[in-house]
Amino acid sequence: MQILSINDIVKATGGKVICGSDKGQIHAITTDSRQADKGVLFIPLKGERADGHDYILSALDKGAVSISEREIDSDKTVIKVVDTRLALGDIARYYKVKHPVPTISITGSVGKTTTKDLVYAVIAEKYKTHKTPNNFNNDIGVPLTVFGIEKEHEAAVIEMGMNHFGEIAYLAGIVNPDIAIITNIGMSHIENLGSQEGIFKAKMEITENFTNANTLIVNGDDKFLGNISDTPYKLVKFGMSDTNDVYAKDIENKGLSGMDFTVVHPDGEFRCSLKQPGEHNIYNALASVCAGLNMGLAEFEIARGIENCVYTSSRLEISEHNGMEIINDCYNSSPDSVRAALKVMTNTLKSRRVAVLGDILEMGEYAKDAHFDLGKTVKDMGINFLITAGSNAKYIADGAKSSGMENVVSYTTTDELVSDINNLVKPDDCILVKASHGMEFYKVTEAIKAI
Repeated sequence: MQILSINDIVKATGGKVICGSDKGQIHAITTDSRQADKGVLFIPLKGERADGHDYILSALDKGAVSISEREIDSDKTVIKVVDTRLALGDIARYYKVKHPVPTISITGSVGKTTTKDLVYAVIAEKYKTHKTPNNFNNDIGVPLTVFGIEKEHEAAVIEMGMNHFGEIAYLAGIVNPDIAIITNIGMSHIENLGSQEGIFKAKMEITENFTNANTLIVNGDDKFLGNISDTPYKLVKFGMSDTNDVYAKDIENKGLSGMDFTVVHPDGEFRCSLKQPGEHNIYNALASVCAGLNMGLAEFEIARGIENCVYTSSRLEISEHNGMEIINDCYNSSPDSVRAALKVMTNTLKSRRVAVLGDILEMGEYAKDAHFDLGKTVKDMGINFLITAGSNAKYIADGAKSSGMENVVSYTTTDELVSDINNLVKPDDCILVKASHGMEFYKVTEAIKAI
């Protein structure tokens, strides 16, 4: 983080120094009091289980400066604000204006993080680039990501997630992206947004402040995004169809080792090698191609970035253990991403395909039917053995059984499944592990690797 003064914090938040000095500098910002130290600004947030305000005095004792919604009696510097969570965003917005770099923001229902990894890998071939760490894509993670922009950075790639209306608009107002990418419109968070039309509307909030100086990159094969036209900003569409501005052809499927394909764009074409399996990842790669072209990269730089991309863990992460092929895709889940992962399994050379699937959360009234339909997909994809855990995942099992699948086992909880995993998998299995993050399916992956 580049240095901010106490007065910068006051100016950014509209706050007031209520104790201590208004002199001094901030070289780091944290929401964790355990990381408090001299020159660190502690931002106490109210959570479901704890209120960071209870740790302000502890942070001050370590030499930190703090903001607060409460009155604090101390000789250390405290800045009073109306809302500490909003203040975090206000400081990040101020910081981004003070330290601007060309910024690419990414949102969408599925594939955000993989696309972020690919875009970063491409852009970093030419520019010193900062990117969202891990899954820091909400109203806390995005500001913390912004603070990571250092003096040497020439570009930033920032992921944005949401589950309610207004969230993308808020995050875009902090980041002020030059280029935005929307990967697709699926059913993630449909419980809160009501319909796919609602999801589309929420994702498009990323363009609210766009002018003719901005670029929106979208999946042109998506039934919602593909219909965007006549925009006041530059619009670039990618996909498999040659009706898109950038598209893929001559795809060579290398199984679980990845995919090779030719990129066709307005000024030519070139070959790419993608280490991630699955046609859906070609879409993610094409988004990075569009970003690279718009940032002035050469074809060879884009191709090299895609080939050498390092991916965030737990997203189609393939490993071998005791003769088993494990596809760890348990960070998050949606109906579309489950189907894509199941399709990837068709490339295995192992003798038995085992799908271990858990609940897809935030589906609301769509949950039962969506899970049931996935069960039919499991059968259609030629999966040999289905294992489910969770109250909604049982409908995946029901759907599979209704389609004639016999080898199906269901558990009520993840822990019940984990306790029985030794009896379920065996050498020469290809095992897909996938569920929403809240199901804690990382326990399943760990249990399999412990066999």
